[in-house]
Amino acid sequence: MAVRCQFEGSNEIGVFSKLTNAYCLAGIGASANFYSIFEDNLSETIPVVYASIAGCRIVGSMVTGKWTDTQYDTNRICSKEWILFRNRHGLLVPSTTTDTELQHLRDHLPEKVKVQRIEERLSALGNVVVCNDYVALVHPDIDRETEEIIHDTLQVEVFRHTIANNVLVGSYAVLSNQGGLLHPATPTQEQDELSMLLQVPLVVPLVVSMASSTLFPQVPLVVSMASSTLFPQVPLVVSMASSTLFPQVPLVAGTVNRGSNALAAGLLVNDWAAFCGMDTTATELNVIESIFKITDAPQMAASTTMRKALIDSMT
Repeated sequence: MAVRCQFEGSNEIGVFSKLTNAYCLAGIGASANFYSIFEDNLSETIPVVYASIAGCRIVGSMVTGKWTDTQYDTNRICSKEWILFRNRHGLLVPSTTTDTELQHLRDHLPEKVKVQRIEERLSALGNVVVCNDYVALVHPDIDRETEEIIHDTLQVEVFRHTIANNVLVGSYAVLSNQGGLLHPATPTQEQDELSMLLQVPLVVPLVVSMASSTLFPQVPLVVSMASSTLFPQVPLVVSMASSTLFPQVPLVAGTVNRGSNALAAGLLVNDWAAFCGMDTTATELNVIESIFKITDAPQMAASTTMRKALIDSMT
């Protein structure tokens, strides 16, 4: 289930932490209870890395949508200017990140996670980018060079888009490979459009036998090898109908922290875990667990396999 928590009395946990399928970042601070929650729920599957950016512990992707200025100011608490955006493939940080901090991240994150500094005129990039492991939505006016860096570093398809007519897509959407939560004012038509953009590959684990066609009677399979060459426990490349291989990511409009539309400030998710601010209501929690498939028993079993596969792929 999704876990409620606070960072030193703040429900905006997304300000102080980042979560992906390959790692978790937490800002350096004095909140031992906050860190222990991550350690207890994540440390067996992904590393929990404590870090700072530009000497600040605000390593989350966003605080609220109100921080839209492009001028960098060390006196303003704007996490969007610290850790920008990430997925399991990479992490992009601002040009103000020191060499020591950059090396610390590279030393403690999985080897295959690419860490790169980036310069962008919209310096609060966490406000203007949201992504999962396959697709990124970005501010319509983001620099073309930045768009290319996002594509190359995070290995995602990049789409210029808005959320509920707001260009700050990073503030008003939270995505995983399982689902997404959008600004509460997002129309149904826009949700459907975004869902079509956010198609992800479906990985179906198979235990192959000579009668493989009977394993999944509801799933049409085209195996690329002759049946006489099939052996148990040997992974195969399987082709399925495109609607099955690239299903749409389900999306829903909602809130966190008792009605807040600053979704990324109050919510952290990956494909098997979710953390939200302490003020999140039971109704909001149910929506989060449902859309991100956190509580389904079959999904949890599949998530265990997924976690192991992801970790194996990163080593």
